[in-house]
Amino acid sequence: MLNYIWAGFFIVGFLAACVQAIFFGHVEVFRDVVASTFDMAKTGFEIALGLTGVMCLWLGILKLGEAGGAVDRLTRLFRPLFRRLFPSIPDGHPAEGSILMNMAANMLGLDNAATPIGLKAMREMQELNDRKERATDDMILFLVINTSSVTILPVTIFTYRAQMGAADPTDVFLPILIATFCSTITGLVVTSIVQKRNLLDPVIALYVGAMTLVIAGLIAYFTRLDREAMEAQSALLANVTILLVIVLFIAAALARRVAVYEVFVEGAKEGFAVAVGIIPYLVAMLVAIGVFRASGALDLFLDGVRAAAGVAHLDTAWVEALPTALMKPLSGSGARGMLIETMKTYGADSFAGRVASVVQGSTETTFYVLAVYFGSVGIRKTRHAVGCGLAADAAGVIAAILVCYLFFR
Repeated sequence: MLNYIWAGFFIVGFLAACVQAIFFGHVEVFRDVVASTFDMAKTGFEIALGLTGVMCLWLGILKLGEAGGAVDRLTRLFRPLFRRLFPSIPDGHPAEGSILMNMAANMLGLDNAATPIGLKAMREMQELNDRKERATDDMILFLVINTSSVTILPVTIFTYRAQMGAADPTDVFLPILIATFCSTITGLVVTSIVQKRNLLDPVIALYVGAMTLVIAGLIAYFTRLDREAMEAQSALLANVTILLVIVLFIAAALARRVAVYEVFVEGAKEGFAVAVGIIPYLVAMLVAIGVFRASGALDLFLDGVRAAAGVAHLDTAWVEALPTALMKPLSGSGARGMLIETMKTYGADSFAGRVASVVQGSTETTFYVLAVYFGSVGIRKTRHAVGCGLAADAAGVIAAILVCYLFFR
């Protein structure tokens, strides 16, 4: 899929440039397209290089959280809920622990740890599967929750915003939390309806109800404030929460007599490797997107969406963030490239830049996750996994747009 998307940007961009030159006499478009390839290649390298320090910091801190037992505590906290959500997994089976560890790692933003643990969970669930080529209900629910990407600490989004010059990179913290919650709840509800699961189970209702009340309380509180007070207090809450997490991670590691400095450095080394390893992918995607925009193809597409929204009497300020939303289910690197390109074009603190950031943090790459997780165990019949995953994605995108209007317009 990614191969076709990447090549498509170049081909469509070239064709759009030809149309502009032949029919409108804009021959300078070829110069602009070529110039964009150099400009975006430079931008991709500079962003990845700037990511190095921040990634070292955060992966070091998250490594301390892991060593200090943060993931383990989250696992124990949510164990009763997951026992009800995955009833076909026997109590004490290794898959149970792997699922909980994967969810906890996703919540803490430990992407590098979450994926291999998730693949391990899928292999262990496959051992319980009597029909090896057909996904079980529990497998599908596990995948949908993964693709809805519930994340408490969207560190990567903060990092990109910092690199693109945001005045307060964490000001999207609460909007992302609200949007990703809506995405996850939608995925859970839709999948449960299709699979005829009982969401009225007292334990499930208690957990979901408590989380819903927290999110609803945040929304109710902030909607009472004027715009200036809302931005100031949401930024304060975000920064205090993040600083508190850092302090708690360090304190927990100290309480376990962890060699905090050495463990931090070990995690920071992983951060350096991640930042350097992302350079080729970021450059490749940004150059392709740069060609697509410089040729006029992207603007033509967005103008069409704006016109349709105008006919429906809708505000069109969100349209510039639409490419990130459309790319997200298909390709993580493609959506990341779209996010950076949007912030570069309109500004990190523009409404479009913020909407794209919240969209990026509220959902996951559905098709990629399904392909990797199911492919790792030979599942061919995915049943309703794609439909339920895309429903969660759609809810996340819609929630991201609405919550950005609440916080930033």
